Amino acid sequence: MSDHVGGTADPAGRTLRGFVGEAVWADLLEPAVERRHQAGDVLLRQDEPGTHVLAVLSGVVKVIRRERNGELTLLAFRGPGELLGEIAVLDDGVRLASVEALSHCAVAVLSKAQFTRFAAGHDLFPVLLRYAFTRLRESDQARGGGDALARLAAALVRLADISGHAAHRADQPLELALTRHELAQHLRTSRNTISAKLAELGPEQVQTRRMGIVITDLRALRRTAEALGG
Repeated sequence: MSDHVGGTADPAGRTLRGFVGEAVWADLLEPAVERRHQAGDVLLRQDEPGTHVLAVLSGVVKVIRRERNGELTLLAFRGPGELLGEIAVLDDGVRLASVEALSHCAVAVLSKAQFTRFAAGHDLFPVLLRYAFTRLRESDQARGGGDALARLAAALVRLADISGHAAHRADQPLELALTRHELAQHLRTSRNTISAKLAELGPEQVQTRRMGIVITDLRALRRTAEALGG
């Protein structure tokens, strides 16, 4: 697992890797088994028991929850250095949401026993609590008010950044298995607004597919986001 430990920058320092440091993150990954996924693959399923956790090594995923009325709610995006599925493992419950790959990604799989033993041995439970609060705060900030175009451009740039695409393949298109409806949910606006703002960005920066979005020029999109203050 060592080839993935330092492979993607964590500029915000708000991932679990950022909280615990590179050495502890490397130790966590040591006994894990690597698994690769294509965009659209389901990594974890809602209501299944918490038998293992996933550490994201590369790529980006979305966390979605099916509500009682059958509708899906997009809760968050996660990238390298993040942990997935730890809540169900720690409270002996079931998954509260599903996780799907937004791009090609790699994850490290640790069994419940491996993870809980490691967390106890490294006194990680206070860190995991702070990590959980940080993720909740980020989700609230993404749903805050403000100019829709600025927030959309900033959200797409952040997705590219957390996926590692910006660091390694910024000159190549990035395809995300992300719909306009999901973006609207994430930014708390309407699908029509997202469609209109994507059209404003134009195909030179972003192209839409029936079940996905392609960032065609990340550098130009980043300039737009910065100019808009997103």
